[in-house]
Amino acid sequence: MENMKTGTTTLGIVNADGVVLASEHRATIGNFVAHKEVQKVFKIDNNLGLTTAGLVGDAQIMARYLRAEVELYKLKRVSPMSVRSAATLTSNILRRGGGAYGFYYVGLIVGGHDREGGHVYSLDAAGGSISDNYVSVGSGSPYAYGVLEDHFEKDISLDDSINLAIRALNAAMKRDSASGDGMDIVTITKDGYVEVSQEEISKRASRMGITVPRPN
Repeated sequence: MENMKTGTTTLGIVNADGVVLASEHRATIGNFVAHKEVQKVFKIDNNLGLTTAGLVGDAQIMARYLRAEVELYKLKRVSPMSVRSAATLTSNILRRGGGAYGFYYVGLIVGGHDREGGHVYSLDAAGGSISDNYVSVGSGSPYAYGVLEDHFEKDISLDDSINLAIRALNAAMKRDSASGDGMDIVTITKDGYVEVSQEEISKRASRMGITVPRPN
């Protein structure tokens, strides 16, 4: 089970109100589809989220570790952690090593909203941290990037960025065999962390002529 992959297409988009984080649901072991309803987007705090790609065990440990550290920070500082600080903290944890192979075999996106607005950071297993207006991590990311590059606009609205996330995930799910079986999308704004319902995702996808597959 520890060798099972997750987060094969994850993405984050900065918009005028905050950020959107999204992923598909499939987990694979090589060419074998091991699970069809895997959680890859995690709530870290009301203003912070995390997407995960890599080994399930390592990814889940990272999510729990980061959530605990952010909670300790809030208790000490009596204020929420900024997105940049959360990305730096995650980078430091990755750099120290650990996980199943002596390092965390993961690719992560840390995203959220703070006093300076919305931010997304892409992090690799070595602790590298890069901020951008949009990022994608996982085996399906090249296909997602093709859509993001073509459709992203500066100051894109929250509504349009949700639709863009659906388009980008759909492109990845069509071409990457390790991506599929539905979507999870969350928004993080000044109003907090909100999960977009599966019904809403299906309605939006239908209006764009996209069919979102669900696990059988």
